[in-house]
Amino acid sequence: MTPRRRCRRSGPAYEAGCSLALGLLLAVLVRRPQELGSSVPGDPRDPVLLSWVLAWPGHALTSADRLWDGNIFAPLDNTLAFTDLLLGYLPFGLVGEGPAAALVRYNLVLLFTGALAFAGTWLLVRQLGLGRAAALVAATAFAFNPWRVSQLNHIQVLSSGGIPLALALLARGHGVRLRTGTGPLRPGWAFAGWAVATWQLSLGFGLGLQLAYLLALCTAVAAARALVRAQRGKGRPDRRLVLADVAGVALLLAVGATLAQPYFSAVQDHPQARRGLEEVGFYSPSAAAFVTAPGDSLLWGRYTAAERDGVGGINEKALFPGLTVTVLAAAGLLPGPWSRRRVVLIAGAVAVVAVCAMGTSGPAGGRWSYLLLYEYAPGWQGVRTPSRLVTTAWLGLALLAAHGVAVLLAMVRRARGWADPALDRPLAVGLALGLSAAALLEGLDTAGQTAVRPPPALALTALPQPVLVLPSEDSTDQDVMLWSTDGFPRVVNGVSGFTPAELEQLREAAARLPDPPALARLRSSGVASLLVLPDALPGTRYERLDAVALARLPGVDVEPQGDVLVVRLGRGP
Repeated sequence: MTPRRRCRRSGPAYEAGCSLALGLLLAVLVRRPQELGSSVPGDPRDPVLLSWVLAWPGHALTSADRLWDGNIFAPLDNTLAFTDLLLGYLPFGLVGEGPAAALVRYNLVLLFTGALAFAGTWLLVRQLGLGRAAALVAATAFAFNPWRVSQLNHIQVLSSGGIPLALALLARGHGVRLRTGTGPLRPGWAFAGWAVATWQLSLGFGLGLQLAYLLALCTAVAAARALVRAQRGKGRPDRRLVLADVAGVALLLAVGATLAQPYFSAVQDHPQARRGLEEVGFYSPSAAAFVTAPGDSLLWGRYTAAERDGVGGINEKALFPGLTVTVLAAAGLLPGPWSRRRVVLIAGAVAVVAVCAMGTSGPAGGRWSYLLLYEYAPGWQGVRTPSRLVTTAWLGLALLAAHGVAVLLAMVRRARGWADPALDRPLAVGLALGLSAAALLEGLDTAGQTAVRPPPALALTALPQPVLVLPSEDSTDQDVMLWSTDGFPRVVNGVSGFTPAELEQLREAAARLPDPPALARLRSSGVASLLVLPDALPGTRYERLDAVALARLPGVDVEPQGDVLVVRLGRGP
């Protein structure tokens, strides 16, 4: 093998590809995907909803429909802003159509989130000067820790790989190496880091805000240091790097402002979408959450059952990152390759972010932690789940764990008196495989795939639109959203983080049928037809819906078709 060939196979692009492939393999092993076109992991409500979210942008791009005006919640507009955007996954939405394709897409993206989180953390650890053994353990601990099991139904929360990847690219662009000091400046890599940060923001503001504020803090510190150095005559900042950073920041701000505008409009048009402190308080975890594992955690679920008992919103309050990463992070506080100042800085950041993640349950009711963000920092009043801040906290914990691996390797070498470099590789490989296996074991779950209700035989596109499928409730409308990916007909049904007042009024009107004023209310809102699922009506407010009485209403046409009932409302007399 020639030196050139060996160089190509050990370069950053080659290592990035290998880490992504390894991350995908581990994601498949952990998730054990099956029946991708008919099921989703865990509780199906949010995954089915997000399957529609993943499908809609691709449809909007290839049709005359506007991106933000989804086919759901008719006759309302700007309905895509009622939930997370996930726009960065648009390429996935360009392949396949219909409910089965939407579910396959969701399951594949779920695997991709684990793979990217693994690869991004691997590259960040490597950029910060540590070896592959440390990178393997840290990447496994971040991408597959027990806390992520509680978020299996929230793909927008699991989509965190852009955070370490953006930091790795920015660090490479700025020559940051916490072990060896500074390296060569690479403006192109720096701009790529800002581009990845922008992509991460396009997946949702929940994680995008965390990254944006982290980058703002790092940028402010770097700018202050550059000014001090310039005043002391120690050199001026590299012009090309400054231009790359300015262009990257401009890109991030422009995209962020563009994506935020529809959400601001949604809050103005629908006041019930505002996140009040009462709701934030409900999702604020106590200190016990940091040692509480999700119930579906294979290894730790049974041992923390008492901590979960009677806790509301437990999916946001089971934050245990894993014993392996915690012990290794503690070891990472010991002297090692990184400077003491750097270790203390990362550890302090982990502690501060973890306290902020407690929301109003933090010290002094969160007055000097999360509430400072909520009250004074733009964007945070739209976040109702402060506990998701542990995403960046656990990334910092994984970095400390990577340093801990390096510390342990050095301790073993000193204890054994090994001076022969040939002995290092078996030691590093053995330690990395053992520790990463332990971290991976902690990330396994018992939440198998849950079957999704199949669509009715009658396609929604065959009915006059907009269509209201009954029963319509927050617990069932996500199925209708999924069914509507077949042609994307306009439907009244919809599910989001809040229930629009207009939808609830139409639901109430449909429940009062065949009351003539209720029929008039539906018609005045533009509802053209109803699709009734008789087998789903018992136990709902629609269970007394009478097809015979409906047929007597003027202008209404009732037609049984297989296992459903089609009600065409007409325009009336």
